[in-house]
Amino acid sequence: MPVNRPTLTQLDETARALGLALDPTTLAEYDAILQATFDDYDSVDAMAPEQPTVAYPRTPGRFPGGADNPLGAWYVQTTIQGKPTGPLSGKTVVLKDNICLAGVPMMNGSSTLQGYVPDIDATIATRVLDAGGTIVGKAHCEYFCVSGSSHTNALGPVQNPRKPGHSAGGSSSGCGALVGAGVVDMGIGTDQGGSVRIPAAYSGIVGMKPTWGLVPYTGIMPIEMTLDHAGPMTATVADNALLLEVLAGPDGLDPRQGPLPVDTRYSAQLDAGCAGLRIGVVREGFGWANSEADVDASVRAAADHFRSLGASVDELSIPLHRQGHAIWTPIAVEGTTQLLKGFNYGSNWKGLYVTSLMKAQQDWQAHAADFPHDLKTCLLAGEYLSRRYGGRYYARAQNLARRLRAAYDAALAHYDLLLMPTVPLKAPTLPAHDASASIFVTRALEMNANTAPFDVTGHPALSLPCGQSQGLPVGMMLVGAFHAEATLYRAARAFEQSGFGALS
Repeated sequence: MPVNRPTLTQLDETARALGLALDPTTLAEYDAILQATFDDYDSVDAMAPEQPTVAYPRTPGRFPGGADNPLGAWYVQTTIQGKPTGPLSGKTVVLKDNICLAGVPMMNGSSTLQGYVPDIDATIATRVLDAGGTIVGKAHCEYFCVSGSSHTNALGPVQNPRKPGHSAGGSSSGCGALVGAGVVDMGIGTDQGGSVRIPAAYSGIVGMKPTWGLVPYTGIMPIEMTLDHAGPMTATVADNALLLEVLAGPDGLDPRQGPLPVDTRYSAQLDAGCAGLRIGVVREGFGWANSEADVDASVRAAADHFRSLGASVDELSIPLHRQGHAIWTPIAVEGTTQLLKGFNYGSNWKGLYVTSLMKAQQDWQAHAADFPHDLKTCLLAGEYLSRRYGGRYYARAQNLARRLRAAYDAALAHYDLLLMPTVPLKAPTLPAHDASASIFVTRALEMNANTAPFDVTGHPALSLPCGQSQGLPVGMMLVGAFHAEATLYRAARAFEQSGFGALS
């Protein structure tokens, strides 16, 4: 429909919000000038843009509860059957609930989006179906994906699959819980500060954050364009490699993607073993203020075990790793705030816009009182700092990101892989529903000191179980050079096959 023309009063209010003081005569003249602009908007409105094809039949599904959803991990269950044959034939796949699936509800963990139904399939959803997989629903995630724990979803917490009452990690909490419990074969999560790897570590599964841009983000609700990654979450390394093969590669709609790597047949290289691999144990990844001794000890023991698998293992120092989280913070805080204010995409973006999602989010500020403490404090800091400093700290952090990447690249010139704990601690207990703001926010953000830096730099990073303590898994993170996913899988597979640290 044609765009609504502003009244002179509305135009005057808009001018004042911009700091423009217009006298009535000038205001009326501007109004006349702008009619041609509004006419162009009408022309755009009349043209139907091209949308990705929705090719597979589906139903809206159902919202399971109670005994059908004991971990609180499901948002909606449905069945979308892909092609009859393909590499994912027979595999069930759940999508994190910030991934668009046409005709199936999506809330991204938030009360503000309840009732929204996407009109497109994300590229990665289509790729799963084209490969013969069956999408079985959407998994709960954290409120707008801001938390690294599993207690911020508007409909309630997600329980740890190995020890209910404890966090399942976030923000891909439901995927981690459902895969960890063996309910589904595979999940697809997203990662901006560790949101694939943290729930993988807490829930005892394999989670891969691929090289930035390897997997298209088209049709996924973004948080921060330079941090957004999507990646596979599975019970085994082999399934993880298989799923990434299906997901990887340019789609022509996400301008962050570069040329396809030379070889993405990760499954074919799985069994090459560890012989000859050089692994650097990053000293600064251990001994954080909140590090648990049993976690550090388990990861160091796992590092030593790689020697028996034929790898050379040395400790090295990357001092800037200790500042990686600090560099990440302005990008995440101000970037998230500005993207939310810009109706999920902002401007200066050549990729596909999901306009139905933008419309659903347009009036988010009217519901901001419903936001959890972690999101409120993030937005408060992001808005204040952006206004006070004009985005200079965001820019400074992005400039420092190149130094951080260079520090890791320098280490990776001598080592094939870097190794450290995925998170400094085991899955903690979930906070009470009436927890103070301090406890709520601490629990949401306490775990990503090692994971967040690699969202800034874009290096591929994989979490896999390496032991357990007090009935909870311990996660080890391997990091590789850009597009070294095959090497990560090769090492992880050898470790997994050895049985060391296997979860009971």
